[in-house]
Amino acid sequence: MRIRMLVQMPPGGLRNGQPWPDEGEETEIPTGEALHLVAAGIAEEIAEQSAAPSRRRPKKTTEGAG
Repeated sequence: MRIRMLVQMPPGGLRNGQPWPDEGEETEIPTGEALHLVAAGIAEEIAEQSAAPSRRRPKKTTEGAG
């Protein structure tokens, strides 16, 4: 699961022998651990973006109106 850290972990804190990502950085971690961090307010889930093209229509402009 992809998450973004919302807090800076204490200096010297390690996760599996590696330093935690800095506040604002994104990382991929196992879902169970990620859900725990999200529930604790330490991280937020990053929604996966689909590979499908967007179906949103461009905004209509009102050229010459006025």
